Amino acid sequence: QVQLVESGGDLVQAGGSLSLSCAASGIMFSIATMGWYRQAPGKERELVGFSSSGGSSYYVDSVKGRYTISRDNAKNTVYLQMNSLKPEDTAMYYCWSHGREEYWGQGTQVTVSS
Repeated sequence: QVQLVESGGDLVQAGGSLSLSCAASGIMFSIATMGWYRQAPGKERELVGFSSSGGSSYYVDSVKGRYTISRDNAKNTVYLQMNSLKPEDTAMYYCWSHGREEYWGQGTQVTVSS
């Protein structure tokens, strides 16, 4: 059974930082692309970024330079470090895995107050 369990969501002031974690089980983590999506109220879910098994990474323009995705293959965990947070970063953040199949976590709420 595949599980992606996010943690770390919180309420934070603009300009602050937050770190999200996603613990994965039931997948071949070391060869999977791991990443994060987010969905703000009334908006479509968007890709925030990902880390491939080969070490490459991608970030959407709106978070470049502020967000960093890292992974620990020994712990089957992917992280999202978010700095210089803005109110428009407020969203439900979902962990995402892509290997032979695609999987999603349940989400963790990030709220940035102005």
